[in-house]
Amino acid sequence: MKYDKKELIEKVTAIPLALNTDIQNLDLDFFFDYKIFPNNIMTSWTQWQDEGRSMKIGDTILQQVFLPPTKVFSQKVIFGVRICDIIDTADKRGFSYETLSGHVEKGISTFAIEKRIDKFEFVIHTFSKPGNFLTALLGPIFSIPYQTFCTKAALKNVKRQLDKEKTTA
Repeated sequence: MKYDKKELIEKVTAIPLALNTDIQNLDLDFFFDYKIFPNNIMTSWTQWQDEGRSMKIGDTILQQVFLPPTKVFSQKVIFGVRICDIIDTADKRGFSYETLSGHVEKGISTFAIEKRIDKFEFVIHTFSKPGNFLTALLGPIFSIPYQTFCTKAALKNVKRQLDKEKTTA
């Protein structure tokens, strides 16, 4: 989906993580398998899992979003995104994706586990704006509040999964 990054709205949300190891020692398989959002909000199909390998740049994710956030009595909407960056440094691990045509948003999102000075955080960093007229019109009353809800749920879900790893390690 074409966009000018200068015209997009930047948002950064984060949650602190109580980790006592280097980022490189963390088991982030769930993270790189795109198990970031709770299953009542979104399920997904990833190209790399379908092909039996790890994520790489250019891979596609099909996202099935549940509106409202329940699998049973909800409208199911499918969107596509494409991996555009994989981050693997001593202080940061994550990935970015860009929206594909037909997505309700246009832009780029980065999901990363970061070490900042003496603390760890899970950070979601987005540059986006509505992808079509309808989402622009409904943004203030529906899209933006729902996106905020989903982002907070993703932050808590990743924290919960990393906390679970910490207790089993």
